[in-house]
Amino acid sequence: MTATRLSHALLIALAGSIALVGCKRDEEPVAVTPPADTTPAPMPTDPLPPPSSPVAATSVTIGNSAAADRSVAATSTFATSDSIIVSVRTDAATPADATIDAKLTYQDGQVAGQETATVRAEDAGVTNITFRNSNPWPAGRYNVDVTVNGQPVGMTQEIEVR
Repeated sequence: MTATRLSHALLIALAGSIALVGCKRDEEPVAVTPPADTTPAPMPTDPLPPPSSPVAATSVTIGNSAAADRSVAATSTFATSDSIIVSVRTDAATPADATIDAKLTYQDGQVAGQETATVRAEDAGVTNITFRNSNPWPAGRYNVDVTVNGQPVGMTQEIEVR
């Protein structure tokens, strides 16, 4: 009888152990939160201004004829057979080479012409860039944009060909 009681006790202990092991649920991993970063985020910096050019455009005039002193009478309306003259007045604190670029863009965004002049700028000066078309210019609106040494002069002008 003692053996039976001992067998029953071992059997109950074994069943309890199995029940405990079987009922043990999977433990969820403990999430470790990294410490909060206390260093402030870097402040955004303003973009650096473009390098200052020794040559600056002071005015842009568009016309269809130039006088002997290279001045151009301003007009915004052109005939289909006219030459389009872009006159760029520049100023240089010290003598320097400059690349002046003029671009003529038709109303649909198509580039109708682009001309470049390389000049030696000394004090105040005028550079004329002429656009000619062997065929009549298509009627419509055009934008004229000028850059000096790759920097836009910020004087986009609109003209009309009739």
